[in-house]
Amino acid sequence: MAKEKHGSAIKLSRSDQIFTVCNYIFWAFILLIVIYPLYLIVISSVSDPYAVLNGEVLLYPVDFSWIGYEKIMNYGTLWRSYGWAVVYTVVGTAIGIFFTMLMAYALSNQFIGKGIVNFMIVFTMFFSGGLIPTFLVMRDIGLYNNPLIMVLMGAMSVWNTMIARTYMTTSIPRELYEAASIDGADHFRYFFRIVLPLSGTIVAVLSVYYAVAKWNDYFTAMVYLRDNSYWPLQTVLRQILASLTVSAGDVAEMFADDYTDVAETLRVSNVVKYCAIIISTVPAVILYLFMQEYFVKGVMIGSVKG
Repeated sequence: MAKEKHGSAIKLSRSDQIFTVCNYIFWAFILLIVIYPLYLIVISSVSDPYAVLNGEVLLYPVDFSWIGYEKIMNYGTLWRSYGWAVVYTVVGTAIGIFFTMLMAYALSNQFIGKGIVNFMIVFTMFFSGGLIPTFLVMRDIGLYNNPLIMVLMGAMSVWNTMIARTYMTTSIPRELYEAASIDGADHFRYFFRIVLPLSGTIVAVLSVYYAVAKWNDYFTAMVYLRDNSYWPLQTVLRQILASLTVSAGDVAEMFADDYTDVAETLRVSNVVKYCAIIISTVPAVILYLFMQEYFVKGVMIGSVKG
C-alpha cells in the first residue's frame, strides 16, 4: 500500500483513500441491513396494531401504544417459562463449565491411549446417532419429560473442550504441575488450587458460550418435555409465534376471553409477537454487551492449535 510520510503523519495515496471510502460505505450498508430488522421490531412493539398490520411502521413508531406489552404481561405461562429458562441457563452453564474444564485438563496431560481418546471425542463432534436413537436412549434412562434433560443434554461441548484444552496447554506451564507434585499435590488438588484460578479467562469465555446456547435452546424442550409447564422461554415463544399464524382459534384461546374478540386479538397479535421477541432477547443482548470482549478472546484461543 503506497503511503507518503509528511513529518510524523502518514498520508494515504488517492487510490487508498478511494478504497477506504468504499470500504466504509460497504460496511455501513452491511450494518444497516443487520440493524434495521432489529430496529423495526422495537418500533413495531410500541406502535398501534393497525399501523403495524397496514405496514405503516417503517422508520419510527406510529401512534405510540403499550397494548402489546400489556397483553403479554398477562400471559402467565410466559413468565413461568422465563423462570425455567433462567434456571436451565444458570444450572446448565455451571454443569457445562465443570465437566468441560475437567475433561480439558485430562486431555492437556500425557497418558497412554490419549490419541484414541482424542479421536473418540472429536468423532462425536461430526457424527451422532441421530434424533430417534437419542430420544430412545433419553427415554430409557428416565430423562423423557424430566426437566433434568434441559441441563444434562449437551452438558459438555466438544468444541468448548478443545478450546479449554488449548488454553491450558498454551497458557499454563507444565512446570507448575511439576513444582506442585514435588510439594505433594495430586491432580485434583492441582486442578482446583492452581489450574482453575489461572483459567479465569477461559471460564468466562465458556460461560458466555454455554449461557447463550442454553438460553436459546428451544428444540430440546419441544422434543423431550411433554409437560409444557417445564418449557423454557424460547419454546413457549416459538409456540406463541406459531399459534399467531396457525389459526384464529388458537390465538383466541391464548389471548382472548371469548371468541367474539378474535378479530381484536388477531389485530393485537401482530404487536404481541414483536413484544415477545424483545422480552426474550433482552438477557442475551445484555450478556453480549458486558461479555463481548470474551467472545474475541474465545476466537483467538480457538485459533491456536494445541
